[in-house]
Amino acid sequence: MKVGPAFSVPGFPRHFRTPQGPASTGRGIYPLRPVLCAQPLTMEIDVARIAGVNIPTNKRVVIALQYIHGIGPKFAQEIIEKVNIEPARRVNELSDSEVLQIRETIDRDYLVEGDLRRETAMNIKRLMDLGCYRGLRHRRGLPVRGQRTHTNARTRKGPAKPIAGKKK
Repeated sequence: MKVGPAFSVPGFPRHFRTPQGPASTGRGIYPLRPVLCAQPLTMEIDVARIAGVNIPTNKRVVIALQYIHGIGPKFAQEIIEKVNIEPARRVNELSDSEVLQIRETIDRDYLVEGDLRRETAMNIKRLMDLGCYRGLRHRRGLPVRGQRTHTNARTRKGPAKPIAGKKK
């Protein structure tokens, strides 16, 4: 097998590269061709949907629950303890009744996804309406928790804007 520039093209999967080196396109990549199959592929993917989020099926339950906004490591561990699921189990090994128990536990005991986002937005809006210091910082799009703004703070302030006539 010839190892050359074809195998060092970043951003292209290895199965698109030719084993002989660069192909006629000069980049060492096979042209994409449609693949014809004798039988149509029918894949039944049993996706667990909890709180409006499709959680990944091949991960452990504790990790997969953290894909839901508002559930972190601590709450995920609490949930699997309440439902009596061992931490080593994966989502695709869960039965429908266990997924239903997890869904009911989250709906009953935790504030997640849309409701949590709405409550957070309402809290920020309340601070802005009050006109307190934190509300003013939110209104101006500046850091809220005491960070310096002379340098840095580019995440909140956005890209630097040049000021005409300022040299020094």
